[in-house]
Amino acid sequence: MYNEIREQAKNVITELFTVAKLKKGNILVVGCSSSEVCGERIGQGSNAEVAEIIFEELYDICKKNGIYLAAQCCEHLNRSIIVESEVMEKYNLEQVNVVPQVKAGGGFATAAYAAFSEPVAVEEIKAHAGIDIGGTFIGMHLKKVAVPVKLTTRKIGEANVTAARTRPKYVGGERARYNENIG
Repeated sequence: MYNEIREQAKNVITELFTVAKLKKGNILVVGCSSSEVCGERIGQGSNAEVAEIIFEELYDICKKNGIYLAAQCCEHLNRSIIVESEVMEKYNLEQVNVVPQVKAGGGFATAAYAAFSEPVAVEEIKAHAGIDIGGTFIGMHLKKVAVPVKLTTRKIGEANVTAARTRPKYVGGERARYNENIG
């Protein structure tokens, strides 16, 4: 089971990176319900080991590509985000005081907090792309305009997976011309 989850997580992030065309220094926000991955109702069967496996796979690939990983906490922590302090400084984010735990924040955010060299919690973020594993509602943490990305790997374990990239807003109406290289 764990090897399959690891492979599914790797497939999801690899495909999203190909489609989203993320650049070094961009942010990827991830919400992950380990309960859903294990076939339980969200928040009812948190599994720290499963969350750590998914986190490790995603974090490794993000680091190799120079992408910042942001881990969304569950609703018990108002969907706060765990990031490296470098991200908070670079993007001028407002820090909040909370340390996620498996039952208050979720396994994925807890794994992020343990793995990051200087973890901090922030109230909100505007990420360049996102992965939602198990219906965690990451949309509030994406830049405008979010564009759904249809992935070929649609599940990690038993959890449905959705993803999005972002693009700049189109402005100017019918006479405007757009740069096809940025959107």
